[in-house]
Amino acid sequence: MHPVLFHIGAVTIPSYGAITALGVLLALALAQRTARIAGVDAGKVWNLCILSLFAALAATRLLLVVANWSVLRLHPAWVLGLAMVHHPLLAGAGALAGAGCAAWYAHRSKLPWRATADALAPPLALGLAFEQLGALAAGSGYGADAGPGVRWAVTYTNPLAAIWSGTPLGVPLHPVQAYDALAFLALAVLLLVWLPVERRPGDVAGIWLMGAGVAIYFTELWRDPVGRGSMLHGAVDGPQIAAVLLVLLGALVLREPKSAPRGGSHAALAGEDRGPA
Repeated sequence: MHPVLFHIGAVTIPSYGAITALGVLLALALAQRTARIAGVDAGKVWNLCILSLFAALAATRLLLVVANWSVLRLHPAWVLGLAMVHHPLLAGAGALAGAGCAAWYAHRSKLPWRATADALAPPLALGLAFEQLGALAAGSGYGADAGPGVRWAVTYTNPLAAIWSGTPLGVPLHPVQAYDALAFLALAVLLLVWLPVERRPGDVAGIWLMGAGVAIYFTELWRDPVGRGSMLHGAVDGPQIAAVLLVLLGALVLREPKSAPRGGSHAALAGEDRGPA
């Protein structure tokens, strides 16, 4: 694959960053549309997304600095190249920081959290699909050894993939990032179709949580386990534990309250959650 998308003079444009940035832009544009469908303030959703992105970027860069401190202390200028380095915990650190910032801003701005989460679910799934495509190009989060029988296996030969992501070279690997990207893209389409349907606020977010958890859990079966945090004697890894938690949280969000009226009550419930326009 191609860890470097292109060069502008001496400046290297990494594929991972460029493709992920494209996904972020598309997700931001989509969030403006889904916010209006969900009945929440599109301007506040835009602010929430921007603040959450900055929080996620700050958290991931801080993690890279801490993880590579012994080297950066000797070569401080190398901090400028941290964007090209990948770490197994980056996704988790960015997700936690972004979610925490989003929750803080939503509470501060008095955004209805269920309707806001519904509006953010499709763009988030779309953004994750592009992030995994970037990872596929860069070799980050690479798959397990596919062996000779998998015709769609990918083989990395660029030394930068090994330097930046630790990707094994010359070995056919499962394109697990493509599996993840397809799963998240399908989830984004499903959520976009479901969003305008009459429902209870929070249903779309609950489906996202469960769908993302299922996608992460099963694609981890084809991902190389190195650095993934093996648990229970290798039965599961860290991302799979997080995936199970996402499914459980999604089930909790989707659980119908005992006091909720039955029948044609979804529109009324949506109005109560969203408040006045």
